[in-house]
Amino acid sequence: MISIASPYHEMPGFKAGGTSAAAAFGFKLTADSLRTKVFELLQHEPLTADECAARLNESILSIRPRLSELNTAGRICKTDARRRNASGLYAHVWTVKGGQP
Repeated sequence: MISIASPYHEMPGFKAGGTSAAAAFGFKLTADSLRTKVFELLQHEPLTADECAARLNESILSIRPRLSELNTAGRICKTDARRRNASGLYAHVWTVKGGQP
């Protein structure tokens, strides 16, 4: 049974059962899958959020939250490096904790 009280990073929220609960559960499966793919990418080389999104052919809006979740879980961390992203601004480069510098 899906709990309405689950923290957002564990399960998207919903106010009622039925289709709202089904949509939240479906999104959780997608988020879990993307989180796994992002983590696997970072095991091979440090990347920015934009670079992860490009390699996975996903929207940056789908990837940034996965990086935040992995960081909160203590599985990845920022490196000292920064690289330009699509907007021309500098972005953090992420790596697996204990991985490449």
